[in-house]
Amino acid sequence: MPTDVVADCPVDPEDPPRAQPDPAVLTATGDLLRALAAPVRISIVLELMHSELCVHQLVDALGVTQPLVSQHLRVLKSAGVVRGERNGREIVYRLVDDHLAHIVVDAVAHATERPGA
Repeated sequence: MPTDVVADCPVDPEDPPRAQPDPAVLTATGDLLRALAAPVRISIVLELMHSELCVHQLVDALGVTQPLVSQHLRVLKSAGVVRGERNGREIVYRLVDDHLAHIVVDAVAHATERPGA
């Protein structure tokens, strides 16, 4: 490697490498990000960060079909992003925690800052 490339590198070669999380944590993180990687699922998270909602409310808010919302909710539920609680005939969905909303809000903010977005 040419020395001028190394000299321009902002990393101090004297700094020890940082410890990486356990491989199982990295796998779980990848699974979570894949679960959030669909526009409809991102929209669901954005809606649920304001209030808990049932499927028909999400259908109305997102303007997509009930089967599509249900399919995406299953993915989010299996990834531990949302949980549902039966309330009479309906299931009310909520985010498992606020960290997930922050991940999505930060990603949306980043995407809007990019040129051409």
